[in-house]
Order: sequence, then structure tokens, then C-alpha cells
Amino acid sequence: MTNALPSLDAARAYQATQAVLSTDTAQDTSAGNSFSDLVGRALQGAVSTSQSAETQSLAAISGQGDLTQVVTAVSRAELALQTTVAVRDRVLQAYQDIIKMSI
Repeated sequence: MTNALPSLDAARAYQATQAVLSTDTAQDTSAGNSFSDLVGRALQGAVSTSQSAETQSLAAISGQGDLTQVVTAVSRAELALQTTVAVRDRVLQAYQDIIKMSI
């Protein structure tokens, strides 16, 4: 049962990434599908999710926000950050593996 939680986290991270990437499909066809574009859009999505959570939190502090929306926005921002960190860790691990390869 201990393996179920990481699998669930991975599924949620995948869903969050798909949501970020599906926001602008028209740009994909005109600008190309390079890896750097993909990473850039994903990072921009994570930043905008974080900004949305901050806006919701400030609204709640001032007494104008809904607590449910605040919790949802903060959870999405946390998931986006976890996804970004996981991708960064994988990229660094791949880089280290490549460096260790003998030619």
C-alpha cells in the first residue's frame, strides 16, 4: 500500500502538466513543439498558478475571498511546484548519468 501514494502523486502531476499544456494548442502548431517551448510553457503555467494562489490568499485575508477557492488555488500551486521540482530532479539525474558515461 505504500507504493500507491507515489503513483497517485505521479498521476496528479501528470494531470496538472496536461492541464498546463492544453491551455494553448493553437500556439503549438504555429510555434513548433521544441522541448524548450514545452518547458517554458510549463514553467509559465506554474508561475501563473502560484500568482493566482497569492491573489486568492490576499482576497481571503481582506475578507473578500472564499475559503474553498483559496484552498483549491493553494493546492494547485503546491502541485505545480512539486511537479516542477520533480522534473528538475529528473533532468539533473539524467545529466549526471550522461556525465558518468564512458565514451
